[in-house]
Amino acid sequence: MKRAGMLRQVSDFSDFSRGHWLQELLCQGEEPSHIQSSPDGQHLLVLQKSRPPPLPQVVAFQRHGIGGANLERNWQPPQPSLVGLLFLQSPVTLGSWALALVWEHGRTEVWHFVVAVGWQLLQTLELCQGARARIVSVCSQGASLVWCEERPPLDAHSDMSKCAFRFCICTRALEMGDQGVWLGAVRIVLHNSPEYQVLASPQHIFLVPAAASFATTSKFLLIWHPEKAKLTITAPSAGFIHSKVLRSSSESDFRKLLLGSVGLLSGLAPLDIHTSAVSNSGGLLLVSTKGAVNVVEPDGTQRHIFDLEEGPLAQGSHVQLKTFGSILACVLAGVLYLIDQSSGRLIEKKILSVKEVHVLDSLGEEDSIQLLTQTGIYSFSFSKPEDSSRPEPCLVEMVFEEACRYYQRRSLSSSKLTVEKLKKGGVFQAPVALTAILQHSLHQKQKPAQGLQDTHAKLLSTLSLELQSYMSLELLKTCVVCAPESEVESYCEELVEQEVSRVLHSDMDKDNLAYLNSIFASFPKAAWKATRSCLQLQQNGDGLLVARATPEVWKKVLGGPQQEEVGQNGVVPLFELICASFLRFKPKWLPSFVELTQQYVSISWAYSSKEGPEGRVPLYKRALGVVARKNKRTEADEEMELELLLCSKRPKAVLQALHLLIRLKRWQRVVEVAEKFSKLSPLLNKEIFTTLLAEFAQHRELDPYLDMLWPLCPADITASDILTVVLQHLPHSQEDPVPFSSKGNQLTVGLIKPLLQRVVQRPCVQDEMYSDALQSPTIPPPTPPREH
Repeated sequence: MKRAGMLRQVSDFSDFSRGHWLQELLCQGEEPSHIQSSPDGQHLLVLQKSRPPPLPQVVAFQRHGIGGANLERNWQPPQPSLVGLLFLQSPVTLGSWALALVWEHGRTEVWHFVVAVGWQLLQTLELCQGARARIVSVCSQGASLVWCEERPPLDAHSDMSKCAFRFCICTRALEMGDQGVWLGAVRIVLHNSPEYQVLASPQHIFLVPAAASFATTSKFLLIWHPEKAKLTITAPSAGFIHSKVLRSSSESDFRKLLLGSVGLLSGLAPLDIHTSAVSNSGGLLLVSTKGAVNVVEPDGTQRHIFDLEEGPLAQGSHVQLKTFGSILACVLAGVLYLIDQSSGRLIEKKILSVKEVHVLDSLGEEDSIQLLTQTGIYSFSFSKPEDSSRPEPCLVEMVFEEACRYYQRRSLSSSKLTVEKLKKGGVFQAPVALTAILQHSLHQKQKPAQGLQDTHAKLLSTLSLELQSYMSLELLKTCVVCAPESEVESYCEELVEQEVSRVLHSDMDKDNLAYLNSIFASFPKAAWKATRSCLQLQQNGDGLLVARATPEVWKKVLGGPQQEEVGQNGVVPLFELICASFLRFKPKWLPSFVELTQQYVSISWAYSSKEGPEGRVPLYKRALGVVARKNKRTEADEEMELELLLCSKRPKAVLQALHLLIRLKRWQRVVEVAEKFSKLSPLLNKEIFTTLLAEFAQHRELDPYLDMLWPLCPADITASDILTVVLQHLPHSQEDPVPFSSKGNQLTVGLIKPLLQRVVQRPCVQDEMYSDALQSPTIPPPTPPREH
């Protein structure tokens, strides 16, 4: 008896980051996109290999995303293309995984997703040893990568049809650890072979001949058993043929492998393979061009499952195969077939309203299938409508009562807390999490009703990352307690980093700010490292400081409680905390950090906004306050004040820095600052020039720099203005003036003459306005007649 299937929408892409773009990618392109789901079901990777426009690309989309760096790569032929998207499981941390992007020339990028940070590139590796090698197919099995590699002949003029056996099957260990990604040595499984597509099951590797292979070699399949180092030859038309253990590299030659079976293989019919995939039981699913679905077991035997009703399949038709427990799902031309693998019986045939359908992996669910279309994600469930029920009442009441006791202990009120009051209170959070956790545990043991899964599916996906973070924190605390004294410091640094990251991703109220103050005071070095990690501070190739923190983190750093809000109890705002940490461990980065924060403020808040941090006290003044609070003043502190004033690029701050340099008599730096900041605005240019002209009138320290000083003269200043400034700032002498002074430090006409000549010879603005009138004809026009 057929089971009634239920199709319902579980997502319209609104719960994905950049969901509109995901929908656009699914709607465009002539070729079907390749879509993979991450092991935790929180990410979708879309690979489009269609010809430009648009360019071939791979894009990652996150479900329930909270910001962070995105993963988006594209390439343009003849650049090496992407041949594999592989998810690697970490043997160290349960549930941790990474994404490997394998390119055609062997370069492999290992990416890792971090909550609230986004995608990060862990490492870039080279799989191939030869520069001319090219990967045509790749798969992963456990902690190893297996690929088919083309090694072109050294003679570029060789006939490629005579070099069909130029491929080899290689494997290499790739493991993830706490210190990064480790890549083992290359091992050649089979060399001098034709081109194969490699497909991995949990225990075996299937080698399926490519469509362009020779007719002789496209009559059989190869199955490699890594644990036994054994290769099995099998043919769908003849079953098991031969098996051989590869003990040495000489036995790994493809032609030597076939020597004992040439006579039998020559009489076999060529393979008829339209589509191939690996089932969850470890078998190889094959769909022929006639629509027959077969499975090849790892021992080489073959079994027929089902015949599709569509008849002969066209060359370009797209067939998808996916197994869920004992059920095989097959999507062809907008039709979904559900087939019992053990009996070959058709469970259900459903005509879908769209033709472009992708079957996604369902995490641990054997009675539902997820289908991705251009309009959203749909779940096809085998459960009957009457089976869908609400959570068990006894379980719900038990959780509510436990929550009542929990909140009663924390409450300051003497009145008894009841379940009804708790439901109406609006602060009922922990029991919801407990319900989700209990449901997940019961689902694994008792397989509860489908309605319970549907009710908490979104909550479970949201809580999974939080639970992982909580478990890792508890594990770290245990390590701190049990670790030897030499390792305690490293564990403490990791613990501080997790705590700082947690606080930065929560509400920055007074209590959290006070907590951060205590962390920075108790563990200053660890807090500094945690700050660098959370803000992702690093120097780029030009030596400039860059930060890749999310906007949410920036707002916590700049928009948290300010000094007037936290009071005078020793707690300082987060921005001042970070500035003090910079000043202690990396002082030369502090001006660049202040400049970065000002750039972010200019983007995030309107100019002179009262809500923004610049609307209260400018950031450079807050950083100057941190420098001024130091107990001992040094020359480095004066230099830091100069850099902070200049990095603000505010006119008053620049002039203040200029006066400080003049007081320190650092004339070379005075002129450099004048040249740099006179370009910001005409008004600032005039203020700087007037200040330096007054200094020039008082002493002779600026005489060596006059060639750099006179070009800074503003366009609207006149000779009389210059003389007025000079006369006002001439030093007053106690002696009677004499025509010629013996000291030689007085201002002379010869020193100021080049500036006056520059100003006098410069065209006046009024001269330009009346230049047309001055160029009129010399002969005057005739006098008009007078009226008498």
